[in-house]
This record gives sequence, structure tokens and C-alpha cells, in this order.
Amino acid sequence: MSEFPTYDELLARPFFFCGIGGSGMLPLAQILKGRGAHVAGSDRSRDQGRMSEKFAMLEAQGFEMHPQDGSGISSNDQVLVASAAVEDTVPEMLRAKELGCLKLTRAELNSILFNTSGAGIAIAGTSGKSTVTAMLGWIMHVAGRDPTIMNGAVMKNFVTPDQPSASAVIGSRSIYVSEVDESDGSIALYSPAVGVLLNISLDHKEMDELRALFGDYLERSRISAVNVDDAEVLALLPRAKEVITFGVEQEKAQIGIVAGSIADGPTRQAAVVVDHHDGGEYALILNMPGRHNLSNALAAIAGAACAGIPVEVAVKALASFAGITRRFDIIGTSPGGVTVIDDFGHNPEKCAATLRTLKSSPGRVIAFFQPHGYGPLKQMGHELAETFARELEPDDITIMSDPVYFGGTVDSSEGTERIVQLIRENTGNAEHIPERDDCGARIVELAQPGDRIVVMGARDDTLTTFAKSIMEQLS
Repeated sequence: MSEFPTYDELLARPFFFCGIGGSGMLPLAQILKGRGAHVAGSDRSRDQGRMSEKFAMLEAQGFEMHPQDGSGISSNDQVLVASAAVEDTVPEMLRAKELGCLKLTRAELNSILFNTSGAGIAIAGTSGKSTVTAMLGWIMHVAGRDPTIMNGAVMKNFVTPDQPSASAVIGSRSIYVSEVDESDGSIALYSPAVGVLLNISLDHKEMDELRALFGDYLERSRISAVNVDDAEVLALLPRAKEVITFGVEQEKAQIGIVAGSIADGPTRQAAVVVDHHDGGEYALILNMPGRHNLSNALAAIAGAACAGIPVEVAVKALASFAGITRRFDIIGTSPGGVTVIDDFGHNPEKCAATLRTLKSSPGRVIAFFQPHGYGPLKQMGHELAETFARELEPDDITIMSDPVYFGGTVDSSEGTERIVQLIRENTGNAEHIPERDDCGARIVELAQPGDRIVVMGARDDTLTTFAKSIMEQLS
């Protein structure tokens, strides 16, 4: 970390966020501002007239907003923060280089805040990071630990009229709870006091590279909470220094579920959590459906145990956990009995978990999927096609638009039509409709009483607006 400024040096300087409205950027900007830093920013979405409510909120909160034309970079004392995906040709990047400004990626800045806290609690894995970060943050909050929480999703428990985009909580410096990302390799920047590892599967990197990144992460963690239901995670167990294991299926997990105690419902579930350290059993009520969310709850309980929170306290706290936006988020049910759900599913494992939860209840599924970029589609398109073909039945239907694109250079040679063809070759029912609005019209045309419509995708906040527009048309 020697190439980065110290915490005190950093907080004494003004910040400029390029893409301040992004899901990974906004919470960091809020944390810095909450700690007294001057924060300004720009966003291409604001310039394009999208998500006006979000940017009006930022200005009302005192963030200084600029067009994305370089005009906001005026001094070499400023620290430019940009995600690793921002191209060097963006005006802020060019202006910062001209002035000699310090440039930090989102992950570099977050790792400084994380590593200089009293205790950094990291949540890693291919799927479930945002949910477990919110769960663990809520447990810490209920237990009176006053955590700072850095998340990539809005945490419903912390939403207030003044803070509708509660993807961050500004608490003390003693505990910093954060999801950490392997997709860009930045997980290597973090040195956790507690490292939670959820699962390992194909997403943005090849499996051998993922195994190396997650194994190193366990070695750097003082104590780890690991999911022994996941074979890939289990194989890395020898690399952990000290460990608490958790699992829904694995009987030898230190924190697990009493056999036969799981009671599923369409919107909530119950189970009995067992702590094999002392044999204690505790009734868990979780206001979220799906076996994957039960696993997420155990991950949060195990992570909290690593931080010294009794299992009983953690289980009790989760009964009041309200969830996060865009994770099986029920928009509503129409007078005709059609339910619309907004979901963040964007890789094979996340999509499979959502579709399995839907198929655990009767009714046809209409699954809309907007790929979150041409690159990810090329990387995991075949696995995505297998997921939709495998998890859905012949009466269900998948509708896919072209990938989200907001500008910049991109290789668009492999698009959605290839994925739809692969679904069909695997006996799935799928349609490719390039424009999202046309997809919406087709979904409304197809919808019948009892159907569940799920809107899936990432990196695009307007997907929630799209899901709500379908609900309005149905109503």
C-alpha cells in the first residue's frame, strides 16, 4: 500500500468521481463526504438525461456536479476516482493527466478505507456478495457495533427520506464491512480481519485464475468464514489460517441447519440454525425466499461469529432484515394476477438461483434478461444459455434484448442472438428482441393470470424503471 496516500493525507484532499452515480462509486462518494471530504463528480448518465432523480438527490446532499467534459478537474490537488473500466480518452482522465492529479480506481480507494479501519470485514465470492454484505452490516448495526458499510446495492433497512440510495452506511472507523470484487482482480488489494467466502464459479475470469485469487484472499484473512457446501471453496480450505465453516447441506459445517427444519414460502422462509461449537439451536425467520438466501444468511451469521457476535444475536437480527433492492424484489401483482419481480441476476449462478426460486412455486415464468455488456456475454454466454434452458420449462419463455451500452469502444461481434439460438438448441423457449421497450410490449402481450415476470440484468439502474413500467401496463 506504500504507493497510496495515508488515510489522513487522502481525506485532506478534494475528490472528483468520474461516474459518480455508478453502483460502486456512489457509496464510496457518500462515505468520503460523510467523513468530511469535499466531493464533486460527473456522470455520463446525467449528461444523457437519465436517472435525473438520483442526481437531483446528490445535488441536494451537497455533492458538486459537473458535466463529463473535464471542467470539474481544476487543480492538481484533486484526487480523481474512476472505475477500472473508464477509458483514458474520457475528458476527466485527460485533464487529470494534464494537471498531474492523483488517480485512484474505485477498488484502490475502497481498499485504503478498508485496510486503515480498525477491522475490515470482507465478503467475497461469485454470487451473493451484496446480500451478505447487507445482512452482516445489519447484524453489526443491531449488535451496536456502529459499522461503516460499503455495498453495491441499496440496503432497505437503512433507507430514509433523506437517504433513498442507502448503498452505504457511514459509521465509525472501527469496523468496515465491504464486498470485495474478484472480477477485476482488485480482491488482492484487501487484507481482511474477517474474510467471508461464499462460492466460486465462472463469471468474468477463468476458473484457475479465480482459484488463485480466492486462495490468496483466504491466506490474507486473519479469520475466514467459508461455505463448505461449495466444492471449489472447500478445496481452498487448507489455505485459511483460522476458519469457521458454514453450510446448508454439509453436516460437518460448524454453523448449519437442523435437518428437516426448513420451511419454504413464496416470500419468506424459516429454519433452525445450529451452532456446533456449543450445540445451540436458534429459530431463524428470513423474509426472503430461496435456498441461496438461506446460505447467504448462514454466511452472515458465520462472518458475525468471526467478529465476536454470538450466533443467537445474529439469528435474531436477521428476522428484521428487509433485504436489498433488485434481489428478487417484488414490484407488485396486477389485478389480473401477474407478478413482476426485479432482480440483479446477470451471471449463470445468480440467474440459476433466481429461476430456481421462481420454479419452486407453481406458475409460468417469463424471464427478461438484458446482458450487462458484450464482453461478459462473450465470456459466459454459453453457460448463460445452458442456465436458462435447464432451469426453465417448455411453457416458460426467455426474452433477451441487446446488451446495455452507454458509449465507449466495444467489440460487439458476439451479441444476444447467439445466446438465444443456444437456448433453443438446448430445447429452451427464447426470443431475441433488440430494443428493450419492444421486449416490454412483447412481455405484456404474452402475460397471463398466474405468470411471474422477472426482469434480470446488471449495470443499469433503469432496469427497475423498466420493471415498474411493465407493472403499470399490466395494471
